[in-house]
Amino acid sequence: MKIMIAYDGSRNARLALAQTITMFRDLKPQITLVAVAENPRDITSGNEDFFQQEVDELKQHLLEAMEVCQNEEIAAETLMLEGDARKMLLFAAEKKIRPDMLVIARHSHEPDGGFIARSLTYFVDELDYMTFGSVSSFLARRVQCPLLILPSL
Repeated sequence: MKIMIAYDGSRNARLALAQTITMFRDLKPQITLVAVAENPRDITSGNEDFFQQEVDELKQHLLEAMEVCQNEEIAAETLMLEGDARKMLLFAAEKKIRPDMLVIARHSHEPDGGFIARSLTYFVDELDYMTFGSVSSFLARRVQCPLLILPSL
């Protein structure tokens, strides 16, 4: 089973990797961890430095995730892309990897919280969806393979 995981090194992405390994271990999955560095809108030296820092951090996150997979004896590889995360993940799923399943974690701005924090996060997520859309909603409408969206915990 080929599983593509959108991976940015965030807490939720790490949890999604762990959950995916737990859920699909018996199927001997081949996991592809895909990270996307978003290009800056202008090419000033400050933005270029910021972009290079993002690329370096994503590469480090991918190395750490590969180590997790190796420790769990799960076959894995990485793919680093540049551009709009929504479009690049769709491109990777449709044209490059063609996974049996795409796994993404819901993005969360708050690592943890009580009822009020969750309520505010829910409101912001709904507003974000209505205004800008999100990676998960974009992919849910377009990707041609099964999509597993894991909730933030």
